Amino acid sequence: MLDINYLRNNIEVAKQRLAKRSKYEWSIVESVLSLDDDRKKLQTELDNTLAESNSLAKQIGQLFAQGKKEEADEVKNKTGELKNKSAEIQKLHDETVEAIKNILLSLPNLPQLIVPDGQTPEENITVREGGKFPELNDALPHWELTTKYNLIDFELGNKITGSGFPVYINKGAKLQRSLIAYYLDKATEAGYIEYVPPFMVNEDSGFGTGQLPDKEGQMYHAVADNYFLIPTAEVPLTNIYRDVIVSEKDFPIKMTAYTPCFRREAGSYGKDVRGLNRLHQFDKVEIVQITHPENSDATLDEMVKHVEQLIISLELPYRILRLCGGDMGFASAITYDFEVYSAAQKRWLEVSSVSNFETFQANRLKCRYKDSKDGKNKLVHTLNGSALALPRIVAALLENNQSEDGIKVPKVVHRYTGFEKIM
Repeated sequence: MLDINYLRNNIEVAKQRLAKRSKYEWSIVESVLSLDDDRKKLQTELDNTLAESNSLAKQIGQLFAQGKKEEADEVKNKTGELKNKSAEIQKLHDETVEAIKNILLSLPNLPQLIVPDGQTPEENITVREGGKFPELNDALPHWELTTKYNLIDFELGNKITGSGFPVYINKGAKLQRSLIAYYLDKATEAGYIEYVPPFMVNEDSGFGTGQLPDKEGQMYHAVADNYFLIPTAEVPLTNIYRDVIVSEKDFPIKMTAYTPCFRREAGSYGKDVRGLNRLHQFDKVEIVQITHPENSDATLDEMVKHVEQLIISLELPYRILRLCGGDMGFASAITYDFEVYSAAQKRWLEVSSVSNFETFQANRLKCRYKDSKDGKNKLVHTLNGSALALPRIVAALLENNQSEDGIKVPKVVHRYTGFEKIM
């Protein structure tokens, strides 16, 4: 949720930033600022009315003690009128606060000024590319390779649950577990504290990171208990610091977790979502940072580099995209997407997003820090990234490393898998 003080104090910059999301007009922000002016006036009127009522209340006892019953009754009647007046003002104030909140909840985060203009994925900017493209003849797509080598059974998953819930088997399961262990080890080496969080969250947690109230349809909902299956470990990890005032000395707060992720992906179908390309349940290691606002841009660069090094170590061709304003997530101020190239499918596959949310999530979470300079409580900045999601990484590893006599496994995971080749 946008910080209304930022909007008020940085109008021209905020206008430029919001303009990168062309669906949203600045007039919506102006209406919020106008309502906030009304709220301030109502708050002042309410404070004055309550102060007057309290002052008169003190007089009542004194007048009764002096035997001035009639005067005391008059003052008592006056305090009754003020009580009714304050109740009316309070009601208007609360309605105004709710109206402000509802409008702010409808507004996305403001893209940073370096975010490209544009509304479609075609307008994203390639920041850099790396890795070597494999040269393959008659390459098989991963859904055929997983059948050939008995690694993943999509039909069995469909029988047990439904489409998008694969069953990993034998070396397919071992490769999955090995990649998770490798990702977690690299994260902890980089200073991230490992967690095993719940895989279901309550409504407050969904609100805190921006999945609710407008993304219910994308999450699986356990209706009887009103819990939601997590779409990413970002949700439980970031909510650890909901309603917390952080000490500056604790920055940066670095967290990582492996979790399964659950996404309904309603309306997804066709060849582009075949096999591992899009699933309803998949495994992912997430990295999350909570940091001082002055350091969040440098933190984002650090997290991008971390993900890039993971992909380089897996020897996959990749590219990094800076997303345009229209292609970014609702809560993001800036996002870098990582894609790896699939030689068999001859297309790029997204495997990670790394984002800076600035104060957008923190405002919802009420996560603040005490500023050592002025002693005031201020909003932190939150960031997160996939490091990494497994399905498309596995798809690219299988497709790009295939040969007539088997599939090579990247050297960095040999010590985890116990085998160098799937044969």
